[in-house]
Amino acid sequence: MKLRACFPFLILLVSLESRGLSQPGFFENRSILNSLQSVTATTIPSNGDLNPYGVAFVPAAFPAGGSIVPGDLLVANINNNSNQQGTGTTIVGISPTGGLAVFATSPLIGLDTALGVLSRGFVIVGNLPVTYPVGVATPQQGSRQIFNRNGALISTLNDPTLLDSPWDLTINDQGSHAQVFVSKVLSGTVTRLNLSVTSTQLTVVSKTRIGSGYTHQPNAAAVAVGPTGLVYDPVRDTLYVASTADNEIIAIGDAGGRNSNAGTGSLIFRDQTHLHGPLGLVLAPNGNLITANGDAVNPAGTPNDLVEFTPQGYLVAHYQVDAGAPGGAFGIASIISQGAIRFASVDDDLNTVTIWNLGSQF
Repeated sequence: MKLRACFPFLILLVSLESRGLSQPGFFENRSILNSLQSVTATTIPSNGDLNPYGVAFVPAAFPAGGSIVPGDLLVANINNNSNQQGTGTTIVGISPTGGLAVFATSPLIGLDTALGVLSRGFVIVGNLPVTYPVGVATPQQGSRQIFNRNGALISTLNDPTLLDSPWDLTINDQGSHAQVFVSKVLSGTVTRLNLSVTSTQLTVVSKTRIGSGYTHQPNAAAVAVGPTGLVYDPVRDTLYVASTADNEIIAIGDAGGRNSNAGTGSLIFRDQTHLHGPLGLVLAPNGNLITANGDAVNPAGTPNDLVEFTPQGYLVAHYQVDAGAPGGAFGIASIISQGAIRFASVDDDLNTVTIWNLGSQF
């Protein structure tokens, strides 16, 4: 573990407490009251689906005329109303004021963290269906579904090798073209999809495995653990991977252009004190990375932490989403919209999502 004072993003979420850092942080000259504005909303739709996993903001360029608008937050539920893992079917939309509406209901079960929004008007979600032969949770082959701006299913992508068990994703959105990086929890691999995008359709141009060898295994609490959170940094052309079972954050170089498998990539962050099975992963506006601890691996220390660190592997700050039972932190998202920074984190234990307004863009 490396620890040094730098410019913490999470510092705002712990009011004025710097958690032992020697500098108050990048946001010290901002209005603290404005920076700490937040909305907490339920993620439970009318059918009672539970356990929010994936979260994604609708970007500013998203076209008008649909059932969601720029600034809305989408949340995917993985469990049904009996809280049975891998059987949920709903994506809900959360307005900036906390209002909830069902955006889409999937014909497939087990919607997960692999949720993203394309600026041309499409929503992508992955699923990991779970069946229960003799009462034992057994994950099955998954797929990727594409919904239009009104929540209508327009296509389903299946590939038993390169899209076997989509668990999380991140998008490099270039308008008419996009790259979607997908982690697969049952095979311990990462795939890049190159897409051609119009206002009416999305076409897969190519699929390339760019990462493999991540530990993946069954888990009583989470059904399975393997590579989860992904975030792409276009400046460095680097894909960061939260490898849950390995309890590490990994970097894959040349991620946007490589045509070969980088294996596991390069280790950038390992911390047995603060990492407890990292899941969701985002690149904060200050250039740091933030991951959500799911507590399924190395469950020591405080549960449900968000952990901020630099791409060079220095610990910056941590923030506890929920002081209750472990397993509450999972999906996280951030966006800069109309000059304002917004950050969202789900609480699986309470079936809620909190959206923070962190003030003006720096």
